[in-house]
Amino acid sequence: MYPKQIQKLIQLFSQFPTVGSRTAARFVFHLLKAPKSEVREFVKVIAELRNQVALCKLCFQPFDSTQAFGSEAQARRGKPFDGKEGLCTICQDATRDPKVLCIVEKESDLEALESIKEYKGLYFILGGAVDPLKKEQRETLRIKELKARLLHSPIKEVIVATNPTTEGEATALYVERALKDMGIKLTRLGRGLPIGGELEYADPETLKQSLENRR
Repeated sequence: MYPKQIQKLIQLFSQFPTVGSRTAARFVFHLLKAPKSEVREFVKVIAELRNQVALCKLCFQPFDSTQAFGSEAQARRGKPFDGKEGLCTICQDATRDPKVLCIVEKESDLEALESIKEYKGLYFILGGAVDPLKKEQRETLRIKELKARLLHSPIKEVIVATNPTTEGEATALYVERALKDMGIKLTRLGRGLPIGGELEYADPETLKQSLENRR
């Protein structure tokens, strides 16, 4: 039987997505064998993650909360927030098109779209996708936050950029139904993306064509 400290850390690592108990145990024993300086650095970075990284109030993208904030973009988008802080660099950027909003499942999808440097609008991270057979998962999506944002913004078009997977398609349909009465144009990415693929693994040219061919 492992010491309780090892058991506890295995349990904590096992809570990570796609990490089972065996993989978690390998993580723990790697840390146990690593130099103390490496472990201290690991602990320090985790502490900084929680203390210095925040989620944007508008799009929910993680950003460095120690950076300076501007109020110009806040006023420009007519946001209902009373604080002067809490926005990522994209939501603060006055050169972005405030009338177009791209909805993605997760942070890595946003990064993939940004990497092609073609999209100039704003983003919203749903926080995941839903299994079509598990309706309770819908409660984990930020639909209420999305509606609140749309009510207090000049957004005219919403691009539903969920992944072309079973869960992504189910999520897209759910989002479209939730927003259908808001009088906003809803479009989907073009079919340049392969069925079953994910945005974060798509090549830049495929992503570019999918954006250009949205419908």
